[in-house]
This record gives sequence, structure tokens and C-alpha cells, in this order.
Amino acid sequence: PTGPLHRGSLVAAMASYLDARAHHGRWLLRIEDIDAARSVAGADQTILQALTMLGMAWDGDVTWQSQRKPLYEATFTQLESDIYACGCSRREIADSRIGVATDGAAVYPGTCRTGLTAGKAARAWRVRVPSTHDSDECIRFHDRWLGEITQYLASEVGDFVLKRADGFWAYQLVVVADDADQGITDIVRGADLLDSTPRQIYLQHLLQLPTPRYLHVPVVVNERGEKLSKQTGALALDLQQPLRELEWAARFLGLRMASANSIAHFWERATAAWGERFGN
Repeated sequence: PTGPLHRGSLVAAMASYLDARAHHGRWLLRIEDIDAARSVAGADQTILQALTMLGMAWDGDVTWQSQRKPLYEATFTQLESDIYACGCSRREIADSRIGVATDGAAVYPGTCRTGLTAGKAARAWRVRVPSTHDSDECIRFHDRWLGEITQYLASEVGDFVLKRADGFWAYQLVVVADDADQGITDIVRGADLLDSTPRQIYLQHLLQLPTPRYLHVPVVVNERGEKLSKQTGALALDLQQPLRELEWAARFLGLRMASANSIAHFWERATAAWGERFGN
């Protein structure tokens, strides 16, 4: 966490909360604080307080990724036969000009697949993806909001990082480990993470883990078309008027429902509206 909840984070949280409630499931709260350099002290508690004020009650104990490093190490070890050390810098990867992924990053050319160049130290560890000549290189999945999604890992992403030399765990690895460990069946999140999903499914296949159902909701943007975030100047939610913020997020998600007279009433109506749209 890098700051308080804003409307963009509320939309994603609301969608996942409603999906869990509409399906009589459990809504688990996970604080993704694995990147210690970006996490702001106290931001997690601010978020928990905001969720409580918004009437969003999570099930079970809160999970902090920063406390689960042994799980990530064990998952990494399971993948050892598919992992190799990479000594390439970002500049070297960009200079290869092999391609640009949909998230704007350069496609990794596979330079270190057969071993580190003499004199180079490992900067990261990457997982091998099927080559462009393999018939199974395409990851396909059904997104409950967007429909059928495909991604060719070799040509659109390349071998991707699981761990940096400084010990930083990559997002792709930690969420796959967490989702499996927590028994996650349905993942609802912002479409800014859509491009990561095929990589996570690929890791699930390698680890012989079940693949959850996915639903990616539209991302809230500012007047410049930028995703709302602390970096783009997103304002914190007005928790003096929580019902107004909730109704704004529901409208953004396209939920058709009458105005509510209380937070509890809002969640009752919103859950019914979500269930009508995504009840299957």
C-alpha cells in the first residue's frame, strides 16, 4: 500500500466484494506489501479503517505478503528446473528490439537461456516460457467481464522475472503462491492487471495448481486518461460521505439500482444487482 483508498481502488474492491457476497463466498483481504521500498508505513491500517467505514467486512484474518516469504521461497524451489539466472540490464533488453509487450515492457530475447555470459553476475532469475515454435505457447482463458483472452507468451512477453538479485520477489510468483495457499476460486480485479494473468496461469500450469476464474473490471482514469493512483494525483475517498462514494463506484461499474438510504441498504441492493449480472 502506498496511500489511502481512492475511487480507482474502491471500484476494484467493490467488484471483488460484491462477487464474493453474490456467490455466498468468502472475501479475503490480502495486503500486497511485498515491495517494501514502495510501501508507506501505516497505509495498510488506513485502508483497513476505510473499508470498515464503507461497510466492507472481510472474512478471516488479514494476510500480509511481507510475512509470507517462506512460502514464496518454497514455490520458487518447486520451479527450479524451469528457472535460470539472467544478467541482462533493462537497457540491453530494450536494445535487442525483439518486441514490445502490451504493458509497454520490452520482450525478453532469451539472451541468458543457455547460461550467463562470462563475467556477468545474475541480476534476476527468469522462468522459461515455450518457444514460438511450440503449439502450446498460447495461453487462453475466459474473462467474465471481457470474454475470451489470448496471449502468446514467447512473442508478447518472453521469459519473465520471478526474483531479482536483491531478493525482491516478482508479483507474478507471489500472487500465484498466495492464491493457491488461500484456496482462491475467483479473482476480481482491475483491467490494468489483465496482461499479467496469462503469466500467472502459466505458472499455475507448471506448479500443477488449479486456475481460478478471472474477472477484470474497467480502470478509473483521470482527465488525462491516466489510471488513478497516488502518482497521478488521485484524491483520497471522502469518508465523511461514504454512501456517496459507494454509489459513484456502483454507477461506474454499470450497476442499475435505486438510491439507498444507508450503507447496509446499499450493499443489499448492490449485491442483488451484481448477482443479476454475474450470478453464474
